[in-house]
Amino acid sequence: MSAVELAFPCPREELARLAAGDEVLLSGTLYTMRDAGHQRALECLERDGRLPFGLDGQVLFYAGPTPAAAGRPLGSVGPTTASRMDFAAPALFEAGVTACIGKGKRSPAVVEACRATGSVYFAAVGGIAALLARHVTASDLVAWDDLGTEALRRLTVDKLPVYVAVDAAGRDLYREIEQQAS
Repeated sequence: MSAVELAFPCPREELARLAAGDEVLLSGTLYTMRDAGHQRALECLERDGRLPFGLDGQVLFYAGPTPAAAGRPLGSVGPTTASRMDFAAPALFEAGVTACIGKGKRSPAVVEACRATGSVYFAAVGGIAALLARHVTASDLVAWDDLGTEALRRLTVDKLPVYVAVDAAGRDLYREIEQQAS
């Protein structure tokens, strides 16, 4: 089976066609955000009743990109452990974020939030951050510069390789693999 190509932002109806285990090539716009950024996004959501900075309908890449290098907008950009963002993911999905990218399995609450909202969790391969940076064609600081590499950035990507780890129906690839191994 060949990889599915998706352009973001992408409606949840299109995400509903994906199945756990699908290889996907993402193009378009996504945003980087990690632990501290998630806390600030939740504070904005609580204060304003909506997501800040146009994050509604967008993808969050759990990454802290390095500065530009080798003639590219970023030196490297790799996924961080997604479970660190489990405290915020359900609320952000409910508020309008449609997908996220990280590495490793998610809590049952996040899997349920994917199912309940029609959101998707994509897994990117860890350890290949310099290679993933080759898929970034532009990078712009959006907010929270004081957070350093955890600042909110908007990336434009071309065919960024990921896998569907939790699909919009709540099917969880990590748990399926665990069950097959036992």
